[in-house]
Amino acid sequence: MTEIKVPELGESITEGTISQWLKEVGDYVEQGEFIAELETDKVNAEIPVDTAGVIKEFKREPGDTVEIGEVIAIIDESGSAGGASATSESTKEEATAKEEAPQEEKQAEQTQQPEKEEAVSNNRPLASPAARKLAREKGISLDAITPTDPTGKIRRQDIEAHQAKPKQPEAPKAPQSPAPVSEGEAGKPVERQKMSRRRQTIAKRLVDVQHETAMLTTFNEVDMSAVMNLRSRRKDAFSEKHGVKLGFMSFFTKAVVGALKEFPLLNAEIQGDELLVKKFYDIGIAVSTDSGLVVPVLRDADRLSFAGIEKGIGELGKKARDNKLQLADMQGGTFTITNGGVFGSLWSTPILNAPQVGILGMHKIQMRPVAIDNERFENRPMMYLALSYDHRIVDGKEAVSFLVKIKQLIEDPEQLLLEG
Repeated sequence: MTEIKVPELGESITEGTISQWLKEVGDYVEQGEFIAELETDKVNAEIPVDTAGVIKEFKREPGDTVEIGEVIAIIDESGSAGGASATSESTKEEATAKEEAPQEEKQAEQTQQPEKEEAVSNNRPLASPAARKLAREKGISLDAITPTDPTGKIRRQDIEAHQAKPKQPEAPKAPQSPAPVSEGEAGKPVERQKMSRRRQTIAKRLVDVQHETAMLTTFNEVDMSAVMNLRSRRKDAFSEKHGVKLGFMSFFTKAVVGALKEFPLLNAEIQGDELLVKKFYDIGIAVSTDSGLVVPVLRDADRLSFAGIEKGIGELGKKARDNKLQLADMQGGTFTITNGGVFGSLWSTPILNAPQVGILGMHKIQMRPVAIDNERFENRPMMYLALSYDHRIVDGKEAVSFLVKIKQLIEDPEQLLLEG
């Protein structure tokens, strides 16, 4: 038998939560095949097996918190799919099975009884991990499933069969008051949900930033006409040549790098009683995922072309949404950009991504009347920009000037070619 343990995932990661089992007890797995998905406060990781064999036992359930090095499963190296054993010892057991059958049946009943009692007491139908996952994805209650397994265990094929059935019209029901999940204040219905590990970490870090930094925010607005006109003229040729769309993020990333070179304290951090001013430009790009906000880092952004930036951001975004980010993808950023405009935000105050001392917030592009001179107004595509900064090392003059520099570069994007 081989024990499957939670592997080392990074120096700062000491535990995680089993998100789901990717296999079932009795399945045969090859060496290196993934057996479980583990959610940590930074990344989601898949746990591989070190040796081929049959899964004999899961030590923990989905949702359980496990520590690095903890045993979570047992693999039988000599087993075959379905749980059969190829050892001579199992052959001897089969030879004496008839003699010991009455005693074994009695022992089996005693062994299975606690499991059945537990399932009843928890009001939780017996189901494989794969079946539970599919039921959650499809919004199907396990109580509505009729298992085909003689043991009463619901499997994936039972969920699929249930989903394939034509829906029958429901008979009219008498009006009922909704049954609360549990009672909150004054007996009102509430639903309790366990926070994911990542959400807990995000919450803690955001509160820590508020307590440990002197965070202020300055605002400005930028006319997006020039960038939008440039994109309109060049987007097709750009896409054909580079195989990627020309978006707004490459312009803002270039503008941020140009402004950081002019105002280097926005590219620094505090270490004790010293300032660490960084001479490289690893720009964090905030990405929203189903499990929370993550900030993968675009390395050496100052050395990348517009196409390189767009490709890099696209790859990081896909990895984030597919839960494929590695710890190295999110370490060491020097400054962060977050774009709430993709969700329709017109105005917001971004929170610092510690230990960084600056974060730029982009917002929704909206047509607004703009005074051209004392006589004329024009409707222009305008965007509000927000710069949050740590006032302990960045003064208001620098912060305002930094944001004005970004505004100038975006409103005259040809400068971006000269700033590099």
